Amino acid sequence: MTATVTSGDGTPIAFDTYGTGSPVLLVGGAVTDRTTVAALAATLGDAGFQAVAFDRRGRGDSGDAPVYTVEREIDDLASLLETVGGSAAVFGHSSGAILSLEAAARGLPITKVAVYEPPFIVADERQRPGDDLVDRVSALVADGDRDGAVELFLTEGTGASPQAVAEMRDEPVWGWFTGLAHTLPYDLTVCGPGNRLPADRLAAITVPVLSLSGGAGEDWMTASARAVAAAVAHGRHEIVAGQDHGVLSAPDSLRGLLTGFLR
Repeated sequence: MTATVTSGDGTPIAFDTYGTGSPVLLVGGAVTDRTTVAALAATLGDAGFQAVAFDRRGRGDSGDAPVYTVEREIDDLASLLETVGGSAAVFGHSSGAILSLEAAARGLPITKVAVYEPPFIVADERQRPGDDLVDRVSALVADGDRDGAVELFLTEGTGASPQAVAEMRDEPVWGWFTGLAHTLPYDLTVCGPGNRLPADRLAAITVPVLSLSGGAGEDWMTASARAVAAAVAHGRHEIVAGQDHGVLSAPDSLRGLLTGFLR
């Protein structure tokens, strides 16, 4: 049964709980809601954890506020942590990985952090997005051009080819993307201008960090995962064989690494 917790600014945040045991919050990335991480939550619940899948603000059954800041999402995590007992481990995927790292760096009561392919750009494998990308995507959303906002986010923000985006437009998932287009500026804000690695902030993280990348993924994301592991005090990088950025659709591939780390 879905429950809600009230964040610091009064915004309701919806969440589902799977299993019992040590708590772990699952933080999704762009164009996701709690259903996207539900299969992984169920996997961890079966493995003896209390896995919490939640709708980030502006998505699913959670509320929103007129003005977005990363601090509001940090407050959302703080409220969830209080609800599950005051502290928990956190797993974050993509921009949700960056949000998880930010929360740990800012001193939230997080016991361990596992992240999968945080989209920092630390190598030359791809072009860095413009520092004003969040403003341009926001303008398209404000104008009602959700298709254009998603296309710009995918091509410049994630490095997807125009051909790949054109193919996505013909798939049912495109409607899901456009339905969540209003939250794309949130993820771009979390990633920061140009997706630069905030080495100084990451160095403030003292809890253990497991940084994962997919063996079938893109080189620039593997470089990012390695850099995150090197930037924190107690970091480790591991490769998930055969997986790419869509690893959440194959939760069993994460089971061994995550359960071993979280225990």
